[in-house]
Order: sequence, then C-alpha cells, then structure tokens
Amino acid sequence: MEAKQYVAEIQKYLEEKDPNQSEFLQAVEEFLPTIVPFLEEHPEYVENNILGIITEPERMIQFRVPWQDDAGKWQVNRGYRVQFNSAIGPYKGGLRFHPSVNLSILKFLGFEQIFKNSLTGLPIGGGKGGSDFDPKGKSDAEIMRFCQSFMTELSKHIGPNLDVPAGDIGVGGREIGYLFGQYKRLREYDAGVLTGKPVNFNGSLGRTEATGYGAVYFVKHLLQDKGDSFEGKKVLVSGSGNVAIYAIEKVHQLGGTAITCSDSNGYIYDKAGIDLALLKELKEVRRARLTEYVKERPEAEYYEGSVWDLEKAADIALPCATQNEIDEVKAQRLAANGVKIVAEGANMPSTMAAVKVYHEKGIYYGPGKAANAGGVAVSALEMSQNSQRLSWTKEEVDQRLDEIMLNIYETCRDTAEKYAEKDNFAAGANIAGFEKVAKAMLAQGLV
Repeated sequence: MEAKQYVAEIQKYLEEKDPNQSEFLQAVEEFLPTIVPFLEEHPEYVENNILGIITEPERMIQFRVPWQDDAGKWQVNRGYRVQFNSAIGPYKGGLRFHPSVNLSILKFLGFEQIFKNSLTGLPIGGGKGGSDFDPKGKSDAEIMRFCQSFMTELSKHIGPNLDVPAGDIGVGGREIGYLFGQYKRLREYDAGVLTGKPVNFNGSLGRTEATGYGAVYFVKHLLQDKGDSFEGKKVLVSGSGNVAIYAIEKVHQLGGTAITCSDSNGYIYDKAGIDLALLKELKEVRRARLTEYVKERPEAEYYEGSVWDLEKAADIALPCATQNEIDEVKAQRLAANGVKIVAEGANMPSTMAAVKVYHEKGIYYGPGKAANAGGVAVSALEMSQNSQRLSWTKEEVDQRLDEIMLNIYETCRDTAEKYAEKDNFAAGANIAGFEKVAKAMLAQGLV
C-alpha cells in the first residue's frame, strides 16, 4: 500500500472510531500527512502498521476522585491518566487540573508528548493525565484533600520506572507537593516518581522557568541560524502563567521587548515592555487578574478579548496560553503586523488553518512539540538528578536546556530539509520525533 493511502486510511479509521474526540483528531490530522515522505522511504513502517499501533494508547485509566470541601460537603471529579507510548522510556507527561479536561484533550496532549519527548533526545515515553477539578477559588485545604484523593488512585499506576507525572495547567509546586506527600504515605519515599517538585525536596532548579526559557532558546537558535538575534525585537506573548512569565523574562535578557501578556479575560499592551516584577507579583504572589496591572502601571493599556486581536507591529509571537488560541483570521493579522516567527510555548495553540497561513506568508513556525519541549526536558533532568541523589546548579540546568533546544532546532531543520522542505520545522519535528519512536517499537516487537 502506498504511504499516502495508508495515512488516509488511518485518519478515516480514527475519525470513525472516536468521532467526538475533536482535539485528538486535530493532533492526528496535523501530524500524519507530514510524515508521508518518510514513510515512502521506509515502507517497513507501513507494512507493520506502525501508525495504527502508535495512535492507540497503551493504556487509559479513568477513575473517580471524591473529596470534601471546606463546608464538609462531598464533591466528586473525574481523574485520568493516558499512558500513550513507552517505547523509549517510562511514560512522561504532565497532570492538568482544569474544568475542560476530558479524554480527547488528554489523548491529544499524550500523543504530542510522545514526539516532543523523543525530540529531547532523553529516554522518556509519552503520557498525560489530570482531572476536571478546578483549583481556582479553592482553599489550600480543599486542594490538598483533592490531591490526596487523586493520588490515592493514581499511585497504583505510576512509579519512577513506569510513569513519572509532572505539572501542567492548574498543577504547580503546591499541587505537586500535596501529590508527592500522599504517594509517600501510600508507597515509600521515592524522589523520582514526580517531577516539578519544590526544590527543598529534590526538585530541580530551573524547572519552573524551563518551558518559557526553552521556547525562547528555540527562537534564539533559529535567529542565529539566519544571522540575527533578539536584540531590538518586539515580541507578542499570550498567557500569564509560568510559561509566559519566563518566556518574557528570557526575551528581555536576550535584548528583546515583550509588549503583551494575557489571561482568560483580556490582555495587557505595554509598549515600553512588560514590567516583569509587577507581573510576577500579581500572578505568583497575589494571584490577581491582569486588570490590576494597569492600576499600578497606568501607561499600559488593558483590553478585553484575545491578545491576537491587537493591531501593533511586532517581530515574534509566542503563544503561551492554550490550544487553538490563534485561528486563521488571527494568523493573517500577525502576518499583516509584520510577525516573522511564531514559536509555540503552549500545546497546539494554532489551528491547522493558522499553520497554513504561516506557511503561505513565509512565517517561520516552531510547533509546540519542538518549541515547548524545554519543560519536559528539564523534568527528565530532574529525574537524572533524583537517580544520582544530586542537585545541579541553576546555571548547569540552564546550560543543558539551551544545548537541548539547540539540538531540537537543528534536528527539526535538518530533518525538514532531508524529507520535506527547507525551514518546515513542523514536518521536521514530526518526522524526527516519529522516527526514533517507530524504530524502537519495531526493534521491540511493536510493543
């Protein structure tokens, strides 16, 4: 069977099998066509139906999470863990606590995680998990009780050589601490069972910054490859969580100016550059909305809606909020505003129509599985430190992160040129990530 026909049949099969899993189907649809040139040169993967196997998770776990609120009333949420692929190492991927969490979103994230983790060059497989629990508005005690209940079930399915969860949206150091404490009560002290831990009990320095820093390092290496730098560049950033905050920080360190950030209600435009100290105070200490930013910095402007509706000249866009935040119209606006590079700090923040616009307009596009791989890379470095009973300096972790992002950039660039077209980093990332995992699966008897 020809590779193109084979890919079309796999897509059709998945659409018929899981018609309601729109996020997962989008991830598959974005991925599969780009690897056709590779499959044409390697028909053994078609003959062994590698795509049919790799698009099906090895294991999906769903469980109830009962917990008691501060009023003494019992609540219940759904918990999940999708253990997608372990061909090159234990399952690795974050836990997301957000009302939108469902199986489709976790399958999309887990599928992307397989190839993201492969691109890091580190021995980690792909997985994802979480719950439809919403930490917003909950007390520390409520979050602790929820995390303890969640881990009571999850602990049966994870371990340092089996599955090593980390944080994601709604799961930071506080939540990881509560989860780790409950795992320790139920099993034993094992620093390597979770990553993203606070530094005072075997977390890694630099982990909080890693995803945002990594996305900027990806762009830095792209710019250097083109004989350019961040110096003087205006950068649009969405989001105001860890990824956005530390992307802004690294942009400023490298000589650029991040002029926007956003939350779920609206966005800040600060032409002088986002005041990072104020942003950290609002989001990391006071947990306040961005409307407070303009009260303390009146020269900045606050608007409701999407940051991608802003009509201001810029050079680089770093979407760091959530999936599908940039559609075709917003992508056209970015092009009209002069943006030349889009690098994804979030997972799948661009729709397929938006990605098509990037290619048509000659915008360099760094897909999430490449550009935001810094977070999971440093999670894997945390696993290494835990195994060695050592703690590396922040400078050492940061240097390793920069080296990993350089390797990811060069791998995407070189693979794209070999199998697809020059500077098609999406195709390069997909093919390179797939090749390593597919080789391992075939060598292990497709397990």
